[in-house]
Amino acid sequence: MSASLRVLILSAGAGSGHLRAASALEQVCRAQPAVREVVNVDALTYTNKLFRQFYSKFYLQLIRNAPTLIGWFYDNLDEPWKTERMRLMLSRLNTRPLIRMIRKLRPDLTICTHFLPAEIMSYLLATERVDTRHAIVVTDLDVHAMWLSRHFHAYFVANEVARAHLIMTGLPEDRITVSGIPIDPVFAAAKDRDALYAKHGVDPSRPMLLVSLGAMGKTVARELVHSLSYLQAPAQIVMVCGVHGELRARLEAETRRARAPHLAWRVLGYTAEMDEWIRMAALLVGKPGGLTLSEAMACGLPMVIFQPVPGQEERNSDQLLEAGAAIKCNHLTTLAFKIDRLLGDANRLADMGQAARRLGRPHAARTVVETLLSQLDRPPVDLPRRRAT
Repeated sequence: MSASLRVLILSAGAGSGHLRAASALEQVCRAQPAVREVVNVDALTYTNKLFRQFYSKFYLQLIRNAPTLIGWFYDNLDEPWKTERMRLMLSRLNTRPLIRMIRKLRPDLTICTHFLPAEIMSYLLATERVDTRHAIVVTDLDVHAMWLSRHFHAYFVANEVARAHLIMTGLPEDRITVSGIPIDPVFAAAKDRDALYAKHGVDPSRPMLLVSLGAMGKTVARELVHSLSYLQAPAQIVMVCGVHGELRARLEAETRRARAPHLAWRVLGYTAEMDEWIRMAALLVGKPGGLTLSEAMACGLPMVIFQPVPGQEERNSDQLLEAGAAIKCNHLTTLAFKIDRLLGDANRLADMGQAARRLGRPHAARTVVETLLSQLDRPPVDLPRRRAT
């Protein structure tokens, strides 16, 4: 097939996960002979400033300062089609530049990794303002009602549970594919672990704990260092701060004060080699965001879940715990104790790693793109406007 398709990938910068999933899909799309152009857009850049701040900065502030409020809204809005009209009205009012961009671009295939652009595309399909194939890629293990759209061509979800939920909600089962959550294709590549140890100066004789700080605030991150300093087992502790330079500087000072002969600390900023650190680790300590846990599971890395955001991360947490791929720590006072006990039980740790690998879908991005390209002739789904039973 000659290159003829223009692909538009729409995400939203409310947390990094949606953007990372979009980036993974972009990489796979660019490698397809049938694709001539790929446009990857953060939909929030085509909204007004107030709306953009609400979706990005305000959301992160709530995670840090009022997580229970997020959980309350998440649970109370999780009823199929309950807030459909209200959300669409607000989205249309604040995304007019986005709608103009989409209509001008005229994509042949549109892939959404966030529910905001997904509902806008659904509206444009319903009103016949665009002629595109509309795919929705859910970036959590659980499917919240906000992800539901009436007009689409295909859904992609993380697991069979999510697929069963959508079917019972009224979506046609032949349009729902269990793909996994798209992650960087590098996670599907084979890499030699011993070579990685040598490259990064990691001691293979001592277990490495990879701590993903994500959206944690400075106070919590500092308390996390304090708690981990009580570990009895010899360990290497690598803390990943991402782009938060001030947090990195503070943690470097904290880890210098927390040094003990049997513990080695390292603080990383942004790294393009996250897959290599994950492959070397014995445990991932942090919050179970959809992309973070998908990357870990792809490499068979079990998790120690700490302070999941009420709502989506708690539901992600439930599924990992049910599968035996994680343990959960509710109090920082017991974090070192739980990790020590796990590191001292080689059989349990190995079982958790196998459970994690069974959940992993390192080829998720390729599954999404190849499935879509094989189904280009399918007509859109148009669900009737009624509450599903």
